[in-house]
Amino acid sequence: MAYRLQFGELLPHWSVFLEGTLFTIGLTAASTLVGVGVGVACASVRAFGPRWSDVLVGAYVELIRNTPFIVQLFFIFFGLPALGLKMNETQAAFLAMSINLGAYSTEIVRSGLQASPRGQMEAGLSLALTRLQILRHVLLIPALRRVWPALSSQIVIVMLGSAVVSQISAEDLTYAANLVQSRNFRAFESYLLATVLYLALALGARALLRRLGARLFPGPA
Repeated sequence: MAYRLQFGELLPHWSVFLEGTLFTIGLTAASTLVGVGVGVACASVRAFGPRWSDVLVGAYVELIRNTPFIVQLFFIFFGLPALGLKMNETQAAFLAMSINLGAYSTEIVRSGLQASPRGQMEAGLSLALTRLQILRHVLLIPALRRVWPALSSQIVIVMLGSAVVSQISAEDLTYAANLVQSRNFRAFESYLLATVLYLALALGARALLRRLGARLFPGPA
């Protein structure tokens, strides 16, 4: 017997999908601001900080990049309460995504800083600028311009990876699809709609980040 698509069964639950989509957008936006900020700070430390700080940041980066995101999420949500650090689903999801994006952003931004012409650093030193001043006024903006496409792609990857936060009952888009199909048993339609919505979010995020990059970092890379 042929399967009959019945998307009409999803209409009574449109608000659930809307709330899940908005939650995913908000969670991604908040974790992007913090994660990229962490990445810029850590990349600066690795490039210009003392040896001991480079070792600490390097350990953080390797730990996050070589462990599954879902394990990081479970450790934060289920593991940290054993140490007295309790948080709700949204807080845990935000923290996990920020830490994860921060680690990947660190290496992306660091590659941009390392690609900076040596002459720029020497010119800054000849003007008696400190390393922090050189980083802030000379190196950082061109470095971010160079790596913005890679950084944008990583942000989208983290957004799509956020689907696993539904495993701790954070009410994102995947949680919405799970909830709806458990009510009407239309799993195919529910997850197909979620797939289309994730695709739209990814394409929209890429376009938005491309325009944002052109606005924040005009000029050639």
